[in-house]
Amino acid sequence: MTTTPEARYLSVRQAAFIGVGAMVGAGIFALLGAAGEVAGAAVWVSFLLAGVIAALQGYSFAKLGARYPSAGGLLEYVAKGFGNGHITGITAWLTYAANAIVTAMVAVSFGSYASAVFADESAAWAKFFAALVIVVMTGVNIVGSRLVASAQTVIVYVVVGILVVFAVVTLVNMDPSLLAPSGYPPLRDIVSSVALTFFAFLGFGIITFTAKDLANPSRQLPRAMFLALSIASVIYIAIALGVFGTLTVDEVISSGDTALAVAAEPSLGRAGYYLMAVTALFATAGATNAGLYPAAGLSERLVETGQFPGLMARRFGGRASAGLLIAAVACILLALFFNLDAIASIGSAVALLIFTFITAAHFRVRAETGASAAVLTIAIASAGIVLVTFVLTTLIHETASVITLLAILALSVALDFGWKRTGAARARPVRPAH
Repeated sequence: MTTTPEARYLSVRQAAFIGVGAMVGAGIFALLGAAGEVAGAAVWVSFLLAGVIAALQGYSFAKLGARYPSAGGLLEYVAKGFGNGHITGITAWLTYAANAIVTAMVAVSFGSYASAVFADESAAWAKFFAALVIVVMTGVNIVGSRLVASAQTVIVYVVVGILVVFAVVTLVNMDPSLLAPSGYPPLRDIVSSVALTFFAFLGFGIITFTAKDLANPSRQLPRAMFLALSIASVIYIAIALGVFGTLTVDEVISSGDTALAVAAEPSLGRAGYYLMAVTALFATAGATNAGLYPAAGLSERLVETGQFPGLMARRFGGRASAGLLIAAVACILLALFFNLDAIASIGSAVALLIFTFITAAHFRVRAETGASAAVLTIAIASAGIVLVTFVLTTLIHETASVITLLAILALSVALDFGWKRTGAARARPVRPAH
């Protein structure tokens, strides 16, 4: 029986919403306070710069995706530029680890909001809800990409709709003097903060993994990429202006994860606080869902190319991907036993490093993709400048973060060299069992 395209493929909107769901839930509810500590009331400028850098990387990814559509997503692009050697292998393990960290962090944020709304705000309840949302969204992903897309569509409509209302209300009632440029910190601090606000855009890379589920990826993937980035950028900038135009920088910092809810109170009252809390639950649930989405396709593709052990491509019961299940277990362990807020900056640093590798790989095959050498050069330079500035001005003062970053890099190198040294990677690839 032939399956119709409508039953098999995602639309541009659905692919874009997977990215929007990952982006919005991953950053805006937890980052405003941290970014405010570095950039002050200029956080909106930081989001604007982060959006430009994400768009430059998005241009590179869209060109690559149009030429090399694959379930391997952005890792396929590294392989095209550098081959299936150690650079691609290390980048693959880095991506797998970084995605687990980001997804677990978002789940922890869900747990915090759920505990505040439904329980007694205890740490135990927060961890329980964090683990629960990972389990539920793993189940959604096991059912298939169509359910992932349908769930994301509902979540994104709810989240974006409420955030638009929030942005309009706060912008109409804001105090422009709170956003006066005279109160902005030095430019280097604003540039340094971009590494934090860029974290809120990390989800756009997940869109590359939808190529296998698009009917015409060469046309649809670029459209989905830029649609998602445009939606997220407008929302972030509007919310940053609204929050920092309603609360002082010190109030935003002291409010922490609940800054959006606190900013809603002056105009919408206590109901506004709870409205934003519920919105946060939807957003973080959606980001957890989208964060788990690449694990199955990524693992299977990397097994085919010899980068991952054959175990990662196994399917239990014909549906449950081992790559997805291992990622889910890693997320649960991270959520239960680590303070992930302390390593949020690590996720951004690793992502900037990965994206730089990908665009550098793209530079080597630009003749095949038709990408502009000038745009790719600017994309590499901008990401590199932000990463170096962040490391030298902020990360260098956080010993624990530096150690964590080095540990992640060392683990990725060890996994790659350890696996390939066994000789198993040179054996005939193990195809997923169906």
